Amino acid sequence: MIGSTIWFLIIGAVAGWAAGKIMRGHGFGIWVDVIVGVAGAFIGGFALSLLGFNTYGIIGQLITSIIGAVILLWFIRLFSGNQANT
Repeated sequence: MIGSTIWFLIIGAVAGWAAGKIMRGHGFGIWVDVIVGVAGAFIGGFALSLLGFNTYGIIGQLITSIIGAVILLWFIRLFSGNQANT
């Protein structure tokens, strides 16, 4: 149980950091990266399930989290009016 929670947080941190890089930004710090990555895991899982995709394993979870985190950051930038890095 604790081991899976630690993996979940590590994947969230990596996904949040990677999404920040993909969106031509920078990381927001470890805690915000984890939050963005974990929220991205839910968003990515939902988005991919709508498209009929399933992912398995750590790599699948990481890819799903990154996709969701990119979607989350895109929406945040869309509605915040922060167009500095576009």
